[in-house]
Amino acid sequence: MKKICSEEALSELLQSSPAVLLLYGGASCGVCQSIKPRLEKLASEEFPKLVTAYIDCQEAAGPLCAARGIFSLPVIQLWFEGQRFAEFARVFSIGDVRAALERPYGLLT
Repeated sequence: MKKICSEEALSELLQSSPAVLLLYGGASCGVCQSIKPRLEKLASEEFPKLVTAYIDCQEAAGPLCAARGIFSLPVIQLWFEGQRFAEFARVFSIGDVRAALERPYGLLT
């Protein structure tokens, strides 16, 4: 999972990758730390062309998270062709993320 700390790096990632999963989290967020490896596993096993990135809102990327309107953790955003497709915040399951990815990812491949 790539680590993103700036708006420039995030914009470049979203423009250069057709499918992106962003996890906004924090080091002291237990849920964030527990779903991170599960999301990496999901991406590598079921969606290999999906680029995954982690944005730590409690560290250097705090201003980026605030500018993007992220004020609670965890948040997952799915981006396809530079457009935000889905967002999950606070209460969701890995199954919800998988279901949201299946159709648009299938259209890309």
